[in-house]
Amino acid sequence: MNNHKAHSSRHLKRAFKLAALFAGLAMTSAAFAQDRVRWQVPIAFPSNLPAIGTPVTKMAKTVGDISGNNVQFKLYEPGELIPAFEILDAVSQGKYNAGYTWVGYDAGSMPVLNLFGGGVPFGLEPPGYLAWHYFGEGKALLEKTYEPYGVHPLLCGIVGPEGAGWYSKPIESAEDLKGLRMRFAGIGGQVLERLGVSVNLIPAGDLYQAMERGTIDATEFSSPAADPVLGMHEIVKYYYMPGWHQSATALHLLVNDKAWRGLTDQARAQIEVACKSTVLEAYSESEFGNAHALEFFKSKGVTVGRLPDELLKTFQEISVDVLADVAAKDEMFKTVMESQEKWMELFGEWHYKGYLPREFFSPDKK
Repeated sequence: MNNHKAHSSRHLKRAFKLAALFAGLAMTSAAFAQDRVRWQVPIAFPSNLPAIGTPVTKMAKTVGDISGNNVQFKLYEPGELIPAFEILDAVSQGKYNAGYTWVGYDAGSMPVLNLFGGGVPFGLEPPGYLAWHYFGEGKALLEKTYEPYGVHPLLCGIVGPEGAGWYSKPIESAEDLKGLRMRFAGIGGQVLERLGVSVNLIPAGDLYQAMERGTIDATEFSSPAADPVLGMHEIVKYYYMPGWHQSATALHLLVNDKAWRGLTDQARAQIEVACKSTVLEAYSESEFGNAHALEFFKSKGVTVGRLPDELLKTFQEISVDVLADVAAKDEMFKTVMESQEKWMELFGEWHYKGYLPREFFSPDKK
């Protein structure tokens, strides 16, 4: 009888262990199924465009690697699914769960996005922008801005200053700008308009033809690292720095908020980590590529110049007025601008006193 009880007890223990094992497997299987994410992601830039197009391909690979391919993004080049400038609307409406873009493209209807995208004259450079975003008010203000649109934004790349532009003639003063027809984006375009420049926004793919045919006299597009792909050095011989109009270019992954909330905590964390790693890669790639690009342009006979300080001061004075005009009409723009300005004032003292003056790095130093 005792042997029978012992035998039954062993059977019961074994049954309980098997039940626990199957329960665990079922839970693991359910979690695995829940974590599987397969999203179509339209992107605003060609994926082979250095520094601004390449980051999203690295992000997609990273999120796949760290999730064991449970989270996979299939990227679609500009125009494959939707035009590059329609990503926000598509994500907001739930047509696609996510899209990768420069948020400044939507600044026509949401002026504040110029501030988040870096498209503001004499604004935050990458180190200051990243500090403001991750540790200051930036991230919370960004999410608040997109909340009415049902979109969850993630900073997912940043690059250094843009070039001030390609010009068909030398630029030495404000007088040289009058009457020019120029492709320009962001608030900087409004500054140039006040100096007599005719400004319009032309897609990257049409810029070469527009310059070659003389439809426009000048153009800006991105940082030097990305500009060689446009081929401007083949037809234009004057390239100027610094990118006074855009000291940084912040790139974002826009995610439909319902889709974001539908993810597991693990999947959300994996996407966030992938984007943070992409921020570092994009910035590093742009700095490395910018230095080499300037040398490349010079080797092709391009005059790589720096805009005169007096002209930069003129740009800055007009920028103050333009920004004040925009802020007076848009409360959210005013709120974010004041947040950035407050941080810039604090950060500026540290940057001025903590870093070596730029003249120590001048190629003309003796």
